Amino acid sequence: MKIIDPLERHLFLEAVYGRYGYDFRQYSEASLNRRLGSVLQLLNAENLVDVLKEILASPAVFQKILPSLTISTTEFFRDPKFFRALREQVFPVLKTYPTIKIWAAGCSTGEEIYSLAVALREEGLAARSMIYATDINPKSLKIAKDGIYNVSVVEKLTRNYVLAGGNHSPSDYYTSEYGLVRLDPTLKENVVFMEHNLATDAVFGEFHLVLCRNVLIYFRSELQDRAIRLFEESLVYRGFLGLGSKESLRFSAVAPAFEDSDASQKIFRLKAKKSLEKVGKHA
Repeated sequence: MKIIDPLERHLFLEAVYGRYGYDFRQYSEASLNRRLGSVLQLLNAENLVDVLKEILASPAVFQKILPSLTISTTEFFRDPKFFRALREQVFPVLKTYPTIKIWAAGCSTGEEIYSLAVALREEGLAARSMIYATDINPKSLKIAKDGIYNVSVVEKLTRNYVLAGGNHSPSDYYTSEYGLVRLDPTLKENVVFMEHNLATDAVFGEFHLVLCRNVLIYFRSELQDRAIRLFEESLVYRGFLGLGSKESLRFSAVAPAFEDSDASQKIFRLKAKKSLEKVGKHA
């Protein structure tokens, strides 16, 4: 992996933000260097100055390197105990609402979205739930919308599904042929896929549950706080926030607004809401 010059990195990130609106400036340095090294390899470039010239001259080149700048690591029912905790602790509360709105931020290629949709269906909540699945990467979102994956995912999907508390056969939710797996299209009937950048975009709705798992670990503390503040502002009174297994609210300036719902599975609950008159007190 090539060594990334800090000055070149700074100029590159500022130019990307100024020209295309993607803000990677508060991502962790180690993570950025790995991603930028992948960009250099992809374009067979010697340095970021050469890459910068190309992306400023051609939006198509920028779209080519964008997947390398974002993180797309996920799997079906990732961290099965988390999904079991959703079923056992969060969903019973959500059942008290006539309609349920969920925001899955950083949804990547969609495996978590379909996992969530399966769990909601099995708990009788799918018909009154709406999932807003967002990501910064349009190519990842397209994969998520298509719902087609390599057949190699089946083994881990089956194992994780059982551990996550699934009570049907996982094969009920997909068909396979020609080395591909197609998820049941009805699972995405109440899903809206859309672009959203946690570094620059604003609140766009009010939600009973926000999931942002294994995304904040790639952010510096300032961007982590911005993202968590977005989630706090997006949640209804006593709404739930789910983070990744290596993520925490402990050092966030927004942490006092939350309490533990299941600390072991990184599920938190909003303690207070600035504008209770908007949402009502629904415990």
